[in-house]
Amino acid sequence: MKTFNKKKLPSRHTSLGPDKAPQRSFYYAMNLTEKDVAKPFVGVVSTWNEAAPCNIALMRQAQSVKKGVKSSGGTPREFCTITVTDGIAMGHEGMKSSLVSRDVIADSTELTVRGHCYDALVGVAGCDKSLPGLMMAMVRLNVPSVFIYGGSILPGRFNGKDVTVLDVFEGVGKHSSGKMTEHALRKLELKACPSAGACGGQFTANTMACVSEAIGLALPYSAGTPAPYEQRDKYALQSGKAVMNLLKKNIRPRDIVTKKSLENAATIVAATGGSTNAALHLPALANEIGIKFDLMDVAKIFKRTPYLADLKPGGRYVAKDMWKAGGVPMLLKTLLDGGFIHGNCLTVTGKTIKENLKKVKFDSKQKVMRKYNNPLSNDGGVVGLKGNLSPEGAIVKVAGLKKLQFTGRARCFDTEEAAYKAVLKRKYKDGDIIVIRYEGPKGGPGMREMLQTTGAIYGQGKGEKVALITDGRFSGATRGFCIGHVGPEASVGGPIALLKNGDVIHIDAKKGTINVDLSKKELLKRRKKWKPKKINFGNGTLWKYAQTVGPAYLGASTHPGGKKEVKCYADI
Repeated sequence: MKTFNKKKLPSRHTSLGPDKAPQRSFYYAMNLTEKDVAKPFVGVVSTWNEAAPCNIALMRQAQSVKKGVKSSGGTPREFCTITVTDGIAMGHEGMKSSLVSRDVIADSTELTVRGHCYDALVGVAGCDKSLPGLMMAMVRLNVPSVFIYGGSILPGRFNGKDVTVLDVFEGVGKHSSGKMTEHALRKLELKACPSAGACGGQFTANTMACVSEAIGLALPYSAGTPAPYEQRDKYALQSGKAVMNLLKKNIRPRDIVTKKSLENAATIVAATGGSTNAALHLPALANEIGIKFDLMDVAKIFKRTPYLADLKPGGRYVAKDMWKAGGVPMLLKTLLDGGFIHGNCLTVTGKTIKENLKKVKFDSKQKVMRKYNNPLSNDGGVVGLKGNLSPEGAIVKVAGLKKLQFTGRARCFDTEEAAYKAVLKRKYKDGDIIVIRYEGPKGGPGMREMLQTTGAIYGQGKGEKVALITDGRFSGATRGFCIGHVGPEASVGGPIALLKNGDVIHIDAKKGTINVDLSKKELLKRRKKWKPKKINFGNGTLWKYAQTVGPAYLGASTHPGGKKEVKCYADI
């Protein structure tokens, strides 16, 4: 077992020398021995809570991480941070807290590590914003770090088919239009979520779990095993051992997360028809290390990537199926064979992506993933859009869509609640483009997801007969012609704020354009008459967030990032 010299590690500030006797005495109070205190301190952070199934299995896995750390010469120090679970926060004011929680997770993890001078970090996360939140903290702190996903939920079974929570949201729409009885909806809600774990389709949690392997911060295969399976504990144990190896070799997150590995991450999002939220989280990760990688940079990768994994919501399968079929490594292997990813990127194994995939073979008998030269479509499952309605860019998931162009008349709403009421009462018609604005990062504040509204539209059978445009976000579970992240957002006077009912909008996901039939002169005239709305919150966390949050196309970051860094924590 490697003996570490703490004289160059951050924990020397709390454990070495006569003047640190008071700090050491606190550790002895927690039953640590002098030998324990002499070893490197490794933070083991999880987003465990009882808010939702996504996080309920994380504490168990954290114990396995700690065993791995301890067996490899480290002293683990476990702590938890918050999560806001989107499925429960969805469709009401609670959703304003969701994106904010990503930055609170990153900030609180940073503060815990800084305050106690930990030398390395292992993060265990389950819910949508907790994955990027912990990864952001890792690259910000730049101490040797390993990420591990808590695992996905098992699929529910209803009427002989696999179902997810998306089916329940769409069931509400079916019920509102008389296509589903209240009794059937109740039976569905009782069956949809049968175990611990994050939502089972290629929604945001599973998208970012795939990202964690593709970007190199997680061990190969660790993203796949469902949460209830104790097999997950094996990966947790290995993650604890891996972080000690990284500490020994002084391999840090910024050695792993580079422009090329961010491009690998964007590639796997597109290849799996993943969540549009990745176009928010990847620029935020890039910001932490001062790399320019905005929404339209992500979109360029999306455009050149084949869509290979037939996953819900656009496809047929769930995360468990992908895991059984060969997992993320098998998909990475075919992408590498096709020249779509950079094989020379370093990973937490201490080896490159190419070295990790050396023994992986593509199984042509499985049906979940296609080879790079036999795609579901040549373009990725997610597309960036730009035009006079969204000069900073916007995003749409096209996986599963039958048509990629839409022209219609604007039907404007200034809150999601107003739009949702209109949808439930069916106060819209085929060909309408429902516009939901003042829901951006600053204007919301918090950039809410619109799954309640999009789910209801789809449930009413109108998923491809109307389009929806917002400066807010969509859930990874959203399907239909839904364009999010429109920027500049309405609250700062972006073109979306200037729309009126009846304005004709053209969306072309093939060309990557989004335009409104208004001249520059007319837009300028409306801009002069436009008056900003007051933010809905005058105090508290949401008020603070609104003061500091940046635009969506740059990741809705709340601080200047790596470009302005004066001193890296890992070097204190």
